[in-house]
Amino acid sequence: MDMQEKIAPGASMPATRHEVLYDDRVVTCFLDRPLSLDAMLRAVVARKPDGIALVLGTQRVTYAELDRIAENIARNLIAAGFQKGERIAMLLGNCLEFVYLALGAGRAGLIVVPLNTRQRKPEIDYVLQQCKASALVYDADCEMNLPEPRAELRGQWVVGSGRATSFSELMNDAPAVAFPEPHQEDTAYLLYTSGTTGNPKGAMLTHVSIIHSVLNFQHGYGLRDGDVTMLAVPASHVTGLVALILATINVAGTTVILPAFKAPEFLAVAARERMTYTLMVPAMYNLCLLQPDFETHDLSAWRIAGFGGAPMPEATIKRLAKALPDLNLCNAYGSTETSSPATILPPGAPANKINTVGRPVTGAHIVVADDDGREVPTGQDGELLIAGAMVVPGYWDNPDGTRSGFVGGYWRSGDIGRIDSDGYVSVVDRKKDMINRAGFKIYCTEVENVMSHHPAIVESAVIGKPDPVLGERVHAFAYSPDGGNEADIRKYCAERLSDYKVPDTITFLKEPLPRNANGKIMKTELRKLMAG
Repeated sequence: MDMQEKIAPGASMPATRHEVLYDDRVVTCFLDRPLSLDAMLRAVVARKPDGIALVLGTQRVTYAELDRIAENIARNLIAAGFQKGERIAMLLGNCLEFVYLALGAGRAGLIVVPLNTRQRKPEIDYVLQQCKASALVYDADCEMNLPEPRAELRGQWVVGSGRATSFSELMNDAPAVAFPEPHQEDTAYLLYTSGTTGNPKGAMLTHVSIIHSVLNFQHGYGLRDGDVTMLAVPASHVTGLVALILATINVAGTTVILPAFKAPEFLAVAARERMTYTLMVPAMYNLCLLQPDFETHDLSAWRIAGFGGAPMPEATIKRLAKALPDLNLCNAYGSTETSSPATILPPGAPANKINTVGRPVTGAHIVVADDDGREVPTGQDGELLIAGAMVVPGYWDNPDGTRSGFVGGYWRSGDIGRIDSDGYVSVVDRKKDMINRAGFKIYCTEVENVMSHHPAIVESAVIGKPDPVLGERVHAFAYSPDGGNEADIRKYCAERLSDYKVPDTITFLKEPLPRNANGKIMKTELRKLMAG
């Protein structure tokens, strides 16, 4: 058996076959699979209508109720004149309405564009314009960050009290309509991912790419019928949307929604709801372990602790193993462009592989290549090129980005890694200039571009500053001959960037930043300066 086809020792994997996707990609696909996300939901509703699909506080929503609400949203959107393929953006946090709209708009054939509630007006405006959104659903608390309305934005609904029509009207009973026929290669969600240069790019997650991801979570992590998941990461991220919400629906499980992660609440709710599975970044596990009453919570039902976005510190692994000996720590590596997992470290993996990100998921093919695009020998480092049914076809209305980001059906990850002789993948560095702050990916160029417009700054360079809890914080070096005011710079950035992208600390220099012979800023020298 090819190492790419095997996930867990002794695991019985579903049948696969080769198929052609997106005209020119020959990939390995699961033979028995739903052909759309709506088909997946309908099958679960038929099988388990009275099962609890969603929990938020004291609210509990069955699958039958979820289906009824999704149906009404779909009917009302179609009745309002929205057609298959139009984009509907949603600026919502972790809430029931996020799930309702993600499923209801999909049933109507609309492409859903999740936005992060921490984004600011310029960021939101760019996405709405780039995807030419026809509709927007937003949380009332985000109203201050909304850009000026445009003519093509024909519908706006608000969750809560605001200027727009109440979202509750979309959930009202509506007469039957003709639903568009979905195709597995249709784009279901546009998730915008920041690049190392330029503006964010909209990764086109299709029905077929997402379906393969949720099936890989099911079989790779060993998810079971009726598993209880805790949504503690943002629903608007690929992890929250695909790895938790949709993967849990696929197994007719329950998604328990936390509006925001707070370790004390997470532990209390996890114990109360008998959580069996979640996926978080290592910093969140660290914060849980720091709670003085951690061991007083009954977490005996917790079976799968997925993590990704950063390495899990060895000390955290040991403390979790001691406190919860039956808990399986399962790493996963992926991205928005891979619709979530490209590799999974499955339950029962050898202890000496805990620092890897696991093996390629079923159907994934990973090549480690040098700068000239040549495969390197086993165990050597190179850029990870990833192909498979879960890889998106490209970026929305961005042929240049697609051309530079994909080659022959492989996504250029920009990550440096290696594959050992047992087929386990390790990610050793980032080719892209990126900071990982508690799982939030921050591209330095984006922050530097904003800082460059401040009148006190001649040039700047942003790097990651190691942090024991968050993994990394954002640190900026700014060349400011007349000196600079840190509070003023941070305020300036906060008005233009998501809060987690704002520099935590700034070092002001009276001399230009160090550069090499080619004129490139030497960030290695800046890291030495920061360490000193």
